[in-house]
Amino acid sequence: MEQQTPPSTDARPAQQGSTKVIFAAIVANLGIAVAKFVVAGITGSAAMMAEGIHSAVDTGNELLLLVGEHNAAKKPDARHPFGYGKVVYFWALIVALSVFTLGGGLSIYHGVHAIVHPESLGDPLWNYIVLGVAALFEGYSWNVSRLELNKVKKPGSNLWQAFRASKDASVFTVFIEDSAALLGIIVAVAGIGLGQWTGNRYFDPAASIVIGLILVGAAYMLARETGALLVGEAMGDDQTTRLRAIFDADPQIDKVGKLLSMQMGPDQVLLTASVQFKRGMQIDAVEIAIARLEQRVNAEFPEIKQIYFESGALRSSWRRADASQPANPSVD
Repeated sequence: MEQQTPPSTDARPAQQGSTKVIFAAIVANLGIAVAKFVVAGITGSAAMMAEGIHSAVDTGNELLLLVGEHNAAKKPDARHPFGYGKVVYFWALIVALSVFTLGGGLSIYHGVHAIVHPESLGDPLWNYIVLGVAALFEGYSWNVSRLELNKVKKPGSNLWQAFRASKDASVFTVFIEDSAALLGIIVAVAGIGLGQWTGNRYFDPAASIVIGLILVGAAYMLARETGALLVGEAMGDDQTTRLRAIFDADPQIDKVGKLLSMQMGPDQVLLTASVQFKRGMQIDAVEIAIARLEQRVNAEFPEIKQIYFESGALRSSWRRADASQPANPSVD
C-alpha cells in the first residue's frame, strides 16, 4: 500500500520518569540484597536466602532496563527508520525471563533443597530487622513507580488497570517487581515466624517455595505485557475512539475507514488512516486538510510521531476532481 510521506521523526525523548523509577529500584535492591545474603548465611534461613536471590536478580534486571532506556534514545537511521523505541520492550522481556529463571526457579529449588535437607535455624532477630528495612526501601521504590503509573491511570480505574494500560515497560516492570518483593517479604516473615513459633523447620523452606511461585507469576505477567508490545500492540480502544472523532469532525472528510496504530516505543506511536475526502477536492485542498488533521491529532496525542494516509482514497478524490474539472488537472 502506498503512503503519504510522514512528518519528520525526532529521536525518542529521554524518559526521565522511567529513569527515576529504575534508579530508585537499584538503590533499594542493591543494599538489601547484600544484607539479606549476610543474614541468610548467619541464620540459615531458606526464606531469607530466597529474598536475597530475589533482590540480587532485581538489581541486575534494573541495570538491563537502563541499557534498554539508553539504546531506545538513539536517533532513527537507515536500518531503523522508525527509531529504537522497541528496544525497551526487548530488554523488559529479557527481565521477565530473568525473574522466571533466576528469581523464581532458584527460590523454588533452594526451598525444595531445604525441605529435603532441613537445617536448624539460628536466632531470627536479624531476619526480622533486615526484612523490616527491606520493606521500607521496597515500599519507597514501589511508590515511585506507582506515582508514574498514576499518570496513565484513568478516573475510577485501579493500579492493575493502569499497569495494563501503560506502554512504558520500564515503569510497569519495576512496579511488578516491587509488588512481588513486598509480597515476598510478607511471606518470608510469615514463614520464619511460624517456624520459630511452632518449632517446625519446614515453614521456612515452604516460604521460599511460595516466594518462588510469586516470582513466576510476576514473570508471566511481565512476559505477557512486554511480549504484546514487542510484536506491535495497538493503542487502546478509548484512544482509537477519540482519534476517530477527530477525523469524523473534519469538514473535508466524507468517510473514515480503518485507523490502525502500532506502539513503537513508550512515547512513540505509528498511525495509518484510511479516509475518504470530499468529492472534487484539489491537491492543495487535500494537503491543507492533511496538515490540519496532523496538527489536531498531535495536539491530543503527542506520542503519535508518524501519520500515514492511505493513497487509494487520495487518488480516488483526485481522479474525481480531474473528471469534474478537466481544465485544472491534479496530480494523480
